[in-house]
Amino acid sequence: MASEREVFGLSGPLHLTNIDWNNAHHRRSVAASLVEGVYILERDRQEKREGSQALAPPWWEFFHFKLVRKLIDDVDFCIFGAIYEYKPPSSHCNDSIVSIDGNPRYVIAFRGTITKPDSFTRDFELDIHIMRNGLHQTSRFEIGMQAVRNMVATVGASNVWLAGHSLGAAMAMLAGKTMAKMGNFLEAFLFNPPYLSAPIERIKDKKVKHGIRIAGSVITAGLALAARGKNPRSRSEDPFSALSAWTPSLCVNPADHLCSEYIGYFEHRKKMEEIGAGAIERLATQHSLGGLFMSVVGKGVETAKPLHLLPSANLTVNLSPSNDFKQAHGIHQWWRPDLNLKCSLYKFK
Repeated sequence: MASEREVFGLSGPLHLTNIDWNNAHHRRSVAASLVEGVYILERDRQEKREGSQALAPPWWEFFHFKLVRKLIDDVDFCIFGAIYEYKPPSSHCNDSIVSIDGNPRYVIAFRGTITKPDSFTRDFELDIHIMRNGLHQTSRFEIGMQAVRNMVATVGASNVWLAGHSLGAAMAMLAGKTMAKMGNFLEAFLFNPPYLSAPIERIKDKKVKHGIRIAGSVITAGLALAARGKNPRSRSEDPFSALSAWTPSLCVNPADHLCSEYIGYFEHRKKMEEIGAGAIERLATQHSLGGLFMSVVGKGVETAKPLHLLPSANLTVNLSPSNDFKQAHGIHQWWRPDLNLKCSLYKFK
């Protein structure tokens, strides 16, 4: 039996009857709904809900999107992503390939982990790859990345949005980073993206928390300098600056320990600038402590930096109370009309 959360008429953003594509809440809500559509596509497949029994279509049709293609994993054949095309009524816009008033022409969305037997094993395997900074080496990511490349090559970067939740946010973030390094800056909505580190953000004492972050920055910057000494080529390579023009929208909840560290990551960078230690933080924020340590002691070179190392972002923090972790990590929170949000723009300098 389907849960209430799967039914658009019971859980979807029904209040959005007229979309203003220049309204941040509307844009975020539609992107989140399209991601939910991917979740329900996979649940429809697992439950063998077809035709009029399928629950997924309203999650995109309500906003005048058409499902163009499902993205299928080559290992377990689950649906992990979808490509949508915006097809509003002719009275809304013409059929030009150019986006009108800020709307997307296409959205490529990725779901997160589903804790059901048919897909959990493969999803959990991908979660482990994120922890090991190896998501880029997986066949699922390559399938998704190829879809992004093809779409951008066909319609242009300005006509493509990325969206994802949890594991799917990691997929979208890595795809966005990859395209940004080639000069293609895609609009991206990343809901509860994973940030794997010690839970510093959960420390209540602000002075203690700030002290720990300063110490971590100093150590990381020192190891980064040592690594540069062992690898002179790295001095001329600055992929972090190459990414700085890409500003994805990150949506996080402080009660979700899987993504809450993004709050401290960006706030700490700002505080270090304010106390005159910006140079240290600019160096530290480009590296992971574990990877640098292994590189300095000669145990290998860090081949892939952690996903959370971002130069710039539009950070949206949901300060509304959450009953539990499941609610704090869920995708449904991001289209509620009564959210208490704190929005901040961080740009790499």
